[in-house]
Amino acid sequence: MHTREEKLEAFGRLIDVLDTLREKCPWDRKQTNESLRPNTIEETFELCDALMKDDKQNICKELGDVLLHVCFYALIGSETGDFDIADVCNKEADKLIFRHPHVYGNVKAETADQVTENWEQIKLKEKDGNKSVLAGVPASLPSLIKAYRIQDKARNVGFDWEDKGDVWAKVHEELEELEAELRREDKEKSTEELGDFLFSVINAARLYHLNPDNALEHTNQKFIGRFNYIEEHSIKAGKPLTEMSLDEMDKLWNEAKKQEKVNEK
Repeated sequence: MHTREEKLEAFGRLIDVLDTLREKCPWDRKQTNESLRPNTIEETFELCDALMKDDKQNICKELGDVLLHVCFYALIGSETGDFDIADVCNKEADKLIFRHPHVYGNVKAETADQVTENWEQIKLKEKDGNKSVLAGVPASLPSLIKAYRIQDKARNVGFDWEDKGDVWAKVHEELEELEAELRREDKEKSTEELGDFLFSVINAARLYHLNPDNALEHTNQKFIGRFNYIEEHSIKAGKPLTEMSLDEMDKLWNEAKKQEKVNEK
């Protein structure tokens, strides 16, 4: 691993390279906050893919791409005279120090849960902080992640199940209400009840310290792998998927599941 001096030197080198590109590269010169935003979203998702795969080499690469974007936005901020990368770093350092009084002050926090609870309370007290408990949840977050975050924030101020096992009665209640609306074929009500059911399942996952987004993504990847197995074998057999029976596809699906277990050993 590199020394602190080497890390600072490397960060400075990245800043220097970006400054040069901003001055001399036609593409870099024309970029704005608005034009960079879609690329930033893409780079963030690419980092998420690498993290899910625990691909160390690509995690390193994608972190660099995300870091480049952070530095680029700071460079644009410096050009307008609003802020620069030093302001970004100092503001974040100040915020971290303020939100960790158990490290930099006299507050005690023995567990990660206590730290999180303190964190939310401190954010409400900050001069430019959130004006309400749920205000800090970005509106553009994907719905599944947003549900988890707002439930977690409500928990930090004491709005939560006293016994996590009680959540299952709510899950079953919401499922029954969904099934009832589906039988009535009321699409609007069914959609509403589906949302309530999913929200309750996410709540259960949170209470049992399971990440529903990671869980769903693992299932997505598992489905993709098994379906690709079916498709590959249909190509080898010279028989399009549209001409295969459900029984034939189920057989290949089960073969894929067995192959997964073999690969795990």
